[in-house]
Amino acid sequence: MGKRNFRKNKGGSKKSFGPRSEARQNSWTDMARENAKWETYYKALQIVPEEEWDTFKTHCQENLPLTFRITGSRKHADEIKEKFLKDHVAKLEGVIFEDQELTPKNIGYYPNQLGWQINVGKSVIRKNAQFAATQRFLVMETDVGNISRQEAVSMIPPLLMDVQPHHAVLDMCAAPGSKTAQLVEALHSNDEEALPTGFVMANDSDYKRSHMLVHQVKRMNSANFVVVNHDAQLFPRIKLNNASEFLKFDRILCDVPCSGDGTMRKNINVWKDFTVGNALGLHPLQINILTRGLQLLKKGGRLVYSTCSLSPVENEAVVAAALRKWGDQIRLVDCENELPGLVRRKGLSNWKVFGKDMEERERGCEDIVETAFPPTEEEASKFNLDRCIRVYPHLQNTGGFFITVFEKIDTEAETAGKRQAQEESSELSSKKTKTETGASNSTSEQQLQQPKKEKLPRNANEEPFNFLEPDNSELAKCWPFYEFNDKFDKSCTLVRNATGEPLRTIYYVAPIIKEILQIFDQKLKIIHAGIKLFVSQRNDAGDCPWRIQNESLVTIRAFIGANRQVSSNLKLLEFLFQEAFPKVETIKNMRLDPEFSEQIEQKSEGCVFLTVKREGDLEDLFLPLWKGKTNLNLMVNKKDTHELLYRVFGIETSAKDEGKESAYMKRIQEKKEQSETPEVESETKESENSAESA
Repeated sequence: MGKRNFRKNKGGSKKSFGPRSEARQNSWTDMARENAKWETYYKALQIVPEEEWDTFKTHCQENLPLTFRITGSRKHADEIKEKFLKDHVAKLEGVIFEDQELTPKNIGYYPNQLGWQINVGKSVIRKNAQFAATQRFLVMETDVGNISRQEAVSMIPPLLMDVQPHHAVLDMCAAPGSKTAQLVEALHSNDEEALPTGFVMANDSDYKRSHMLVHQVKRMNSANFVVVNHDAQLFPRIKLNNASEFLKFDRILCDVPCSGDGTMRKNINVWKDFTVGNALGLHPLQINILTRGLQLLKKGGRLVYSTCSLSPVENEAVVAAALRKWGDQIRLVDCENELPGLVRRKGLSNWKVFGKDMEERERGCEDIVETAFPPTEEEASKFNLDRCIRVYPHLQNTGGFFITVFEKIDTEAETAGKRQAQEESSELSSKKTKTETGASNSTSEQQLQQPKKEKLPRNANEEPFNFLEPDNSELAKCWPFYEFNDKFDKSCTLVRNATGEPLRTIYYVAPIIKEILQIFDQKLKIIHAGIKLFVSQRNDAGDCPWRIQNESLVTIRAFIGANRQVSSNLKLLEFLFQEAFPKVETIKNMRLDPEFSEQIEQKSEGCVFLTVKREGDLEDLFLPLWKGKTNLNLMVNKKDTHELLYRVFGIETSAKDEGKESAYMKRIQEKKEQSETPEVESETKESENSAESA
């Protein structure tokens, strides 16, 4: 979570989405990537050897390469990877563009060859015809959540957290959410065997940015995920109902607000905005957030502190302050043998401190806080700051980053912990941290104050979380229809409306999230939790007016019976992907899959689940199918349909292709306008009902 830069047009605060003028494009593209203060500062600190400086600076001045990671279960991710290797890596092998080799490379430290880097910027991929197929692949797989576009160094902190499915995980400064998504993926890493019992709680102090998290992680379809909105420095203690102690977290990510000078390869404004005062102003805020994180960490747990800054004032100085305060209750984890493909440099134990005037300061000066200075020789021998990880742009063609892994050793000193919380609360209420004027000033002061309640995005939802009784009259229609077994926790369904009644949508949360949402003395400001389980269908939808939503399929698959399940071969599946609302009789007469036709004729109207077995190690497909009175429709949206057509059948589509349902309804409408016969009206009505389910 680095420094944010916003560009405004001259007419007001809104961005202009029209074509840029040539002058505007040039002014943006040709901004000078030079800053004398930056160069003087980091040369004086000797963060890289003198003989590496020119290479280091040159990399800082270049655009970042395109990087992404492949997500999902092991079988699923391996299939996407093999498709990428066969259809794209092989075809780009040896291709040169402007003296730059374009062959995609593995990100060495990302596990199972699922992290990739193409050494050109996004603009090159977008504009060149020879990359059109790869661009289409990346966009398509990103849209459906199989690929996450993420800066390479941003992938490191979640990997070092070692998240397991049973862990309670807190991301303290989570927006915009790429690292949060990684944490949720890790929590669900064993979904093929069992659903997780832990959870990920994502927090951000900015009210509007906390809603960005919902959008970013929504594609993960996790019932074990919750978004909250708090100042990370004062994150509330949580006590579950009937618990004797406050909840502690197994894993915590403190990716704190920072000056962001490690992002200058993508945030060009960093070059003109850099000042030493940015780091000095944010230093106290970073200490406060880290301290609060350590208070919330469970004994034996891991906390990762990270920034996208290269300044030791924001990095080793903050780490040293925590080690000084907590003593032998915490220690730094030696990660030298973790992520073996990562080229890194050790943390610093000594550095110079400069004031805002770029003059060097000595310990004890009035305008620099004591904690900004390096540790004493005695402290340095105990702190092991060399265990911190520094990542520089020239080492692996990345951005700059800093990562440290803490382990909590002793949490018995409860009195000391309470005293620390009281001291910090008192300090925050009595004075504001001094900050440099400019961009860093606004960032730090916003974090130090209680965030203002801003106007929500149009899709934001602040309705209450009202849980339903398992024997609710509407739920009573669903449980037997889908044959949910007793292992499914039927008490974890809820609605988000003031009436508390299931009107349109019924959500589901994991049992641990239900416990959190139902805390009696609730201090958490909850923004989002739950996945859509059931959505109501029209009254003439058959025996059950509620259809199961795609986002809950992974969660409910192991708990539903065989009564609503059918299977088909790949030939029929290909037909269903491309044809909307085919007649059951038509499919039977085409003899695409006689066994399927026999199965589907025995099913009543409503939602049915289609399983398609695949050869070898390829994962089976599990998809929702709607059966109407006379027709069928595969309930897969346009983006997922395009992706599956390509991955399973090698059929390429365009982003401009209209969905099969849209094309079908257009044809029906044309028929309706030409003929008002009862047969056409009946077909139109059934198609509209089925289209709603799609």
